[in-house]
Amino acid sequence: MSVFTGAGVALVTPMNQDGSVNYEKLAELVEFHIKNSTDAIIICGTTGEASTLSDEEHIECIRYCCEVADKRIPVVAGTGSNCTQSAIDLSVKAVEAGADALLVVTPYYNKCTQNGLKAHYKAIAEAVNVPIIMYNIPGRTGVKIMPETVVSLCEEVSNIVGVKDATGDLSEVADVLGLAKKRGVQVDLYSGNDDQIVPILSLGGKGVISVLSNILPQETHDMTQAYFDKDTEKAADLQLKYCDLIRGLFCEVNPIPVKKAMNLMGMNVGSLRAPLTEMEDVNAAKLEKAMKDVKLI
Repeated sequence: MSVFTGAGVALVTPMNQDGSVNYEKLAELVEFHIKNSTDAIIICGTTGEASTLSDEEHIECIRYCCEVADKRIPVVAGTGSNCTQSAIDLSVKAVEAGADALLVVTPYYNKCTQNGLKAHYKAIAEAVNVPIIMYNIPGRTGVKIMPETVVSLCEEVSNIVGVKDATGDLSEVADVLGLAKKRGVQVDLYSGNDDQIVPILSLGGKGVISVLSNILPQETHDMTQAYFDKDTEKAADLQLKYCDLIRGLFCEVNPIPVKKAMNLMGMNVGSLRAPLTEMEDVNAAKLEKAMKDVKLI
């Protein structure tokens, strides 16, 4: 069974004015997503600024999110690292904190081989008893999980269940799902790009791990649900409706724009942690226009 189908939110980590994690606001965001039909919460991923959280903050965010969600919605915890042992340690602690599944990014900077990726993911999977979704984002990590590696790991390891694909390459997605179908292997593939939700669903994807869901949770859920309900016209219309907004959300590196958008909407999620900085004025103006066009502000 899939960890989830539909629209999972890549949740931001809200900050207080002094830069500390705002747990009260985090609870509000979890309730907001449950109320607005989000299908899963992905905590401490790229959008959650996991790379600038201390290990203690990282685990506390996961624990607190799981406590508030209280099994009403799956919580997927980001636990990747470029050090295999660090990823194992973080994954074990995340499961102890209540995570229903893990999102594990490829080791960054090291640029390991495909054999290295296999050994990395197998070691993590052996240490935990929850499903693992691999995270393929070569633009950030410098290494790509090749289709053969994705399918082999899902075939060989019972709790490696799929991949979040943020390659931006639909041909790559087709290669993964085509190879999986040919070999009779179940690979749950989630879009890591909000501008490719419907195209990836059409190839057999299970949903999206979405930045857009932070500000349009119901609409992003509805986009995926329409597709599952075979109303492909509605799904496509929603995808196209939010093209400019999605472009605005990625006109600077994520999560800079989405935090700006949430603050413009009065959600008060606070600032970013260095080295991320506030949006440049010209890009902020583009984002604000796109938000006004869809009546978000």
